[in-house]
Amino acid sequence: MFSLSSVRRLALLPAWAACAALAQTAAPANESNARPDIAPPVLEYRSVFEGYRPFGEVDPVPWREANDTVLRRGGWRAYARESDSAVEAPSSPSKPDPHAGHSMHHGGENP
Repeated sequence: MFSLSSVRRLALLPAWAACAALAQTAAPANESNARPDIAPPVLEYRSVFEGYRPFGEVDPVPWREANDTVLRRGGWRAYARESDSAVEAPSSPSKPDPHAGHSMHHGGENP
């Protein structure tokens, strides 16, 4: 297992890491990599809420008007056709037999 000395070293590892992090200093201003002949970029503040429009109440449509709109568009079947057209249509009009090529074994019969 662990010897006592290895446990002590392991316990001192976080303290050593903290000391190493604190020992690092920032470069003095005169030794920095900044070039005095190049101006820093101008930063602009733009709020993410600049074009925000609060949610407003929407006037409900009378139910008769909503039903008439659905009827003018073709009823529920028109909406069903829209959803069917989103699904890829099969290449042939007849559906292939999903069990074609399979044989069924019955009781004591031979295949």
